[in-house]
Amino acid sequence: MTHPSATGSIRLDKLLWYLRLARSRSLAQAIVAAGHIRLDGRRVTRASCPVHAGQVLVLPVGERIEVVRLLALPDRRGPASEAQACYVRLGSDTSAIGN
Repeated sequence: MTHPSATGSIRLDKLLWYLRLARSRSLAQAIVAAGHIRLDGRRVTRASCPVHAGQVLVLPVGERIEVVRLLALPDRRGPASEAQACYVRLGSDTSAIGN
């Protein structure tokens, strides 16, 4: 098992894939390019945008909008339990999608 890192940075598309918030890295890139991701309140459209521990992400997950704070950066795409240990959910809004 690898241990998440609290320092450094990781590409946004890679992070979404590692954390299992996107099914594939190419899907993560498409979500970012479409402008569906906010990082600390600012819209991000570059998949290569560096992300650090402590930042807040707002993103669509299925039929809801998720708000998550990154606690640590993962080293790999591991099991779901390992991915979930790297972030904490701050909130969710189901009314925002599809309106």
